[in-house]
Amino acid sequence: MTDRLNLSLLRKLVQLLAFLFLVYGSAIVGFYTADKISGALPALACAYDQQTADYCTLIPFQHQMDHRVGMVINAGGDLLKALLPSLITLGTFLLMFVVLNKAFCGWICPLGFFQEVLSLIGQKLGLRRIESLPEGLVLRVRPFKWVILLLLVFGLPLLAGLGSVGHELGSPYCSICPSRILTTLAAGDTSQVYLDTSSDGYFVLSLIANLLFGLMLAWGLFVRQPFCRICPMLALHAAFRSIGLVRLVKQGKPRCEKCGLCAKACPMDIREIHTEMEQRDVLFADCTLCGRCVEFCPDKEVLQLKYVTLPLFKADPAYFKRRKQAQGQWEKRNLLAWWRKRRGGAA
Repeated sequence: MTDRLNLSLLRKLVQLLAFLFLVYGSAIVGFYTADKISGALPALACAYDQQTADYCTLIPFQHQMDHRVGMVINAGGDLLKALLPSLITLGTFLLMFVVLNKAFCGWICPLGFFQEVLSLIGQKLGLRRIESLPEGLVLRVRPFKWVILLLLVFGLPLLAGLGSVGHELGSPYCSICPSRILTTLAAGDTSQVYLDTSSDGYFVLSLIANLLFGLMLAWGLFVRQPFCRICPMLALHAAFRSIGLVRLVKQGKPRCEKCGLCAKACPMDIREIHTEMEQRDVLFADCTLCGRCVEFCPDKEVLQLKYVTLPLFKADPAYFKRRKQAQGQWEKRNLLAWWRKRRGGAA
């Protein structure tokens, strides 16, 4: 790549185009076409956005658990027929997921892109960013994405269909998802920012949604990818990552044990990328295939992004030197540094 164009910049451009398509896509392809593209996208695209060109697979899973599987079990019907729509949704999800694997998180997801924009704003304001969270905290947070996936996407909707819990828990994840608020606001719709007082259950869910979105806005200025760490879509990706065609591989060298630049560059604090020295496959559960670890690896071809066996991007010492220099210049240019320089010049 040229000195000006690097992998991170290329990824930002792809993310921007994906954001525009997923939030305003029906204006491009037409409402009826958008409605038919897919309802099982491996990224957080929200059906509450009336202009969206697609919506994520977590929505139909919740509705199917509630309105199909739970109700059929209650009525003593054919369970296999009840599960068929969910299996079709999963199959559609996997068809797309196999193509890009977990890169749907790092390259396509509108909420992931929005969090990166927040991080860039924090940098340009000169705010002190937390580069890496404490290891103990990272390990404690990681299970939450699995809990949210199993409880809010499958468990509670199924119980709602069985009549064991209230109807408000038929789609509890959508009720609290930050992408619902983000994408509707981006489309000029403020109707999703509210407190629902129609029942205690709806009130609590709407309160959690607003709180979660507010926390993401605040933390996103200081912490890299705060919501991604607990996103159930990341967990769903992780469950099937072994079948995806895009891979992250490592050929460890003795020097790796003292380096650790790959882990420092990782926005998800996956320290195992640095410490793993035996297995070649380092596509861990929290990885979003953003490629920053490959960019900031100083040793030739130690880390590689591959499409099956075809190399897409390799660690390279010359690229690393240019990339590190560009990153340093980017981080120095911020509002706080400009203000201090201006005050110093005035004095």
